[in-house]
Amino acid sequence: MVPQSCTLPTEELPLRVAEWDALFAERLTWLSRSERLRLRLDLADGPGVEDRIRDLVERESGCCSFFTFTTTPGKGLVRLEIAVDPAHEAVLEALAARTPPGGEQR
Repeated sequence: MVPQSCTLPTEELPLRVAEWDALFAERLTWLSRSERLRLRLDLADGPGVEDRIRDLVERESGCCSFFTFTTTPGKGLVRLEIAVDPAHEAVLEALAARTPPGGEQR
């Protein structure tokens, strides 16, 4: 589901989705959805990982201003918190559904 407030050109959408999918498949170690409007992801760190995450977050923020991203590096991981307003809860849910199974905490 692409909300009306998303300005990403339609032809670029599959590429962006593939970037998120690859990041989750390669790096996701833990997921938390303790609040309905907030998603917390712990991603395994490595060479260039933090820069990759920050680049993806910056581009996503540029086309989907309803997201609030917070990136926090830690020991061996990069924590990515994603928040939305109530009107975009379904978008956050769709993003969470793209994460691979395992390691999820609620």
